[in-house]
Amino acid sequence: MSSRLDDELSRLVSAGVLRQYQADSIRDAADAEIDAALADPGRRRPPEEPPEPERKQPPAKPPAARTNALVEVLGYIGGALLLGAVALLTLANWGEMGRAARITTGATAAVVLLGVAVVLALLGRRGQLSAALAALGCCVAGFATYVAIEGEAGRVAGVAVALALAAGGLWWLKESSLLVATFGILAVGVLVITADVLTPDTGPAANSAGIAGTGFIVVAFVFAMLGLVRDQVTSWSLAGAAMFSSSICWLVQERGEIMALAVGTAGPAALLVAYGWTRRSAYAVVGCAILLVIWPTALYQLTDNLAGVAIGLVVASGVLLLAVLILTRRHSND
Repeated sequence: MSSRLDDELSRLVSAGVLRQYQADSIRDAADAEIDAALADPGRRRPPEEPPEPERKQPPAKPPAARTNALVEVLGYIGGALLLGAVALLTLANWGEMGRAARITTGATAAVVLLGVAVVLALLGRRGQLSAALAALGCCVAGFATYVAIEGEAGRVAGVAVALALAAGGLWWLKESSLLVATFGILAVGVLVITADVLTPDTGPAANSAGIAGTGFIVVAFVFAMLGLVRDQVTSWSLAGAAMFSSSICWLVQERGEIMALAVGTAGPAALLVAYGWTRRSAYAVVGCAILLVIWPTALYQLTDNLAGVAIGLVVASGVLLLAVLILTRRHSND
């Protein structure tokens, strides 16, 4: 029993704060605690319970988020309405419109779409909306260029202008909508170059489809490379779409069925390998869709017999199922 505690208890009794029996009880409890501590030095005192933290109320969703979503939707609708108005005006009055009116209509729509996209990008807001408007603006600008120049040179120049704008927007904004626009422009470019540049005006055009098929293989390679630096899923899916387009061209080409089968198998095979690595379902969907269209069509053109198509599909199915079993067994062994 410490003398300090004894003195303090005596002072409290003298002041009338405590009674003597209360002071004796406190003194006895202190002595018992000291004795227990001396008997078991390792005994720990029960920890004090920490005060219960105040529950934070979840922050209320700001009304600005709903406003931003509404503005985004209004931007998409506005861009679509503008493009639709230009298309309707052009189709309804194309014969009556002079060359200056056609150029003014297309150029005005392109400037509005690209101008709004640039302003939104400079403000650093609504990147997806900015890219979508830019994608539409690139295509309209290409059309306006074609109208201004006309003829074969106009088609080539329109594709070049649209492609340059789309490439610049893709480098700046890095959005998937510009990848889709770039694919569409390149597809049109393949057809334009095939028809206007590589196919002679006189003489047979028996190899035109094969030239276009080769061009789409180049487009597929371009998007395969873009997938290394931009949206991989979209880029590689578009590369598969380019291989599908190439297969269709080879099916049109005389005696091009073997090439169609080769291209229509190589593209899906690459996509399915990519699916095995990344588990992105888009690769499997696009790859299987290409196989289901190209293989039956090409086999029917080769054999001109439905039984031959069925046999070819059974062989292809057996190869795929065997590959599944081998890969599954290897995976289980690992």
